[in-house]
Amino acid sequence: MNLEDVYRAEYGRAVAVLNRALGDLDLAEEAVQEAFAAAVTAWERAGPPPSPAGWIITTARNRAIDRLRREATREARHAEAALLHARDAPPEEGAVPDDRLRLIFTCCHPALAVPAQVALTLRLLGGLTTPEIARAFLTGEATMAQRIVRAKAKIRLAGIPYRVPHEADLPARVRAVLTVVYLIFNEGYVAGSGPDLTREDLCAEAIRLGRLLVELMPDEPEALGLLALMLLTASRRPARTGPGGELVPLAEQDRSRWDAALIAEGQDLVRRCLRRGRPGPYQIQAAMAAVHSDAPAAAATDWIQVVRLYDQLMTVAPSPVVELNRAVAVAEVAGPAAGLALVDALDLADRHLFHAIRADLLRRLGRAAEAAAAYDEAIAWAGNDAERAFLARRRAGLAAE
Repeated sequence: MNLEDVYRAEYGRAVAVLNRALGDLDLAEEAVQEAFAAAVTAWERAGPPPSPAGWIITTARNRAIDRLRREATREARHAEAALLHARDAPPEEGAVPDDRLRLIFTCCHPALAVPAQVALTLRLLGGLTTPEIARAFLTGEATMAQRIVRAKAKIRLAGIPYRVPHEADLPARVRAVLTVVYLIFNEGYVAGSGPDLTREDLCAEAIRLGRLLVELMPDEPEALGLLALMLLTASRRPARTGPGGELVPLAEQDRSRWDAALIAEGQDLVRRCLRRGRPGPYQIQAAMAAVHSDAPAAAATDWIQVVRLYDQLMTVAPSPVVELNRAVAVAEVAGPAAGLALVDALDLADRHLFHAIRADLLRRLGRAAEAAAAYDEAIAWAGNDAERAFLARRRAGLAAE
C-alpha cells in the first residue's frame, strides 16, 4: 500500500482518534497532516512500516504533544496530559465503538447549519478536498473553506462533545449524518477528480458506516434505505469498467458480472423499507436501484416504474439533479425528444452530467453537430480521466453513426 492509499484509507480515522484525545479538531487535523508530510521522507528512505496506519497515528500524536509543549499554556498542558494518557489507554467501549462514527455525529451537531455539518464531515472523514466539496455543493472554493473553518471553531468554542448522541438526540442528527455517508459513497462511486473512475476506499467506508448506522438506528427507515441504495449500486462495480479501466455505461454492462450477494441483501432491505410505509428519498432511490437489479438486461428495465419513482422522489425531495435523472427515464419511455425537452428546461450548465445527457439525447435524435458540441462541454466539465475518455470515445463515434 503506497502513501496515497494510506492517506485515503486512514486520514479520517487518524483525525478521529487524535480528536478524541485532544478535543480540538484543528490541532488533530494539523497533526495528522504533519504526520503524512513526515511519512513522505521517512517511508522513501526506509520503506513503509509494518503498520502504516499505526505509524501515522503515533507520529501525529507525537507532533501534537510537541506543539502543545511549545505553547506551554495551562490548557495545553492539560491536553498534552490527555494525549500521553491516551497513548497507553485501552480502547473506549460503547454501543458503537467507532471513532469515525463519533466524529460524524460531533460534526453533525444541531448547533451547526446543515451545510456546514456536511461539508466539515466530508473534509475530515470522507477524505475529500475542499475543491471536491465545493463542487458537491455548487459553491466557490473560498466560500467552502471559510464554512469549514467556522464550523471547526464553533465545535471547539461550544464544547460540542465527541460522542454518539443518546437515542433521544438521534432524530435531530440523522438527516445530516445520512447525507454525509451518501456523499462519501457518491465521491467513491464516481470520483470527482483523478485518473480512476472510482475510489473503492470511499465506497467501502460509506457502506461500513451505513451498516453501523443501521445497527445504531434499526427503526430508522432512511438508514435502511441508504444502505440498500449503496449495496445495490455497488453491486454493479465489477461490470462498470472494461479491461483497461474504461467506463462501461449501465445499458452496456454485462449484468452476469453484477454481485448477486449485494443485490440480494439490498433487495431484502428495500422490502423491509416498504413494509414500514414511511418512504423517504433514500428509500425511493433504493427502490429504483432494485428495479434495475431485477432486469436481466437493460432492455427489460421497467422504465415506467422508474419514472413513477422519480415522480415520488420529486414530491419528497425535489431538485434540478433529480429532474435531470428523471428526464433520462422519461426518454426511455416517451423517446429522446421528450427527454431533451425536459433537460433543456434545466439550469445545470456547470454540471458535466447535464451536458453528457444532452449529448446522448441529441445523438439519438440524429443531431450530430449539436451532440458534438454538447460532448465538448461535458468533457470540459468532467472531473476524472475515465469519464473524459468515455465522453471522447462517444464524440468520436458520432462520425460513424
